[in-house]
Amino acid sequence: MAGKLFIVPTPVGNLEDMSFRAVSVLRDADLILAEDTRTSSVLFRHYDIHGQLMSHHKFNEHQTVGMIREQILSGKNVALVSDAGTPGISDPGFLLSRSCSEAGIEVQTLPGPTACIPAVVSSGLPCDRFCFEGFLPQKKGRRSLLDRLADEERTMIFYESPGRLVRTLEQFGTVFGADRQICVSREISKVHEQHSRGSIAEVLGHFRKEEPRGEIVIVVSGKPAAVRGEHKNKYRDEEGERGEVQSEES
Repeated sequence: MAGKLFIVPTPVGNLEDMSFRAVSVLRDADLILAEDTRTSSVLFRHYDIHGQLMSHHKFNEHQTVGMIREQILSGKNVALVSDAGTPGISDPGFLLSRSCSEAGIEVQTLPGPTACIPAVVSSGLPCDRFCFEGFLPQKKGRRSLLDRLADEERTMIFYESPGRLVRTLEQFGTVFGADRQICVSREISKVHEQHSRGSIAEVLGHFRKEEPRGEIVIVVSGKPAAVRGEHKNKYRDEEGERGEVQSEES
């Protein structure tokens, strides 16, 4: 009888965000696949998890996915974790999930931590409809993707590194317009969690003065619907006067 593949979210910040079920699944798994075994070992020691560990990351997943699938087919229950958040969301996981699904293996994804949902809910921007774009291409295709998103009416979510944040906000201002509303969230679920809200111009000015640090999520408001009869966001108010960037720390 075949085993199962469990995709297990892990905390993006506070270790206490781990669910009881996630701990139970990891303790019972025959094999745990970790993006970085050293990073995951810190979490596992905290929760007294001692299962067999194996590295599974973007540099080896193409070579190991077949072997892992065969182990599950032979009866082993395998759990997949990334360094933080939900595997498959800007982290390894898609290839293994697809391979197992195609082989008839049951794939169970546990609900749990991910950075994008707290960011969009905390942003104050409409969150009834949104699109997740993850990390933008660093070079080829970056500008063409942004140009395609210029008319996107849904709220947009991006991941970015602190070293590229200012450059990205400058590009957003060029493509989306300097007055488009955004929220830059950093260090979600950590001690220095912060949300900086305002227009692109205001938030850009803020981070030109204050060096960005930590894991960053950018939430950008969609283009306002201009044609009568188009979908109207029930949370979208008429645009009023914009003040200076608001930063909120937890």
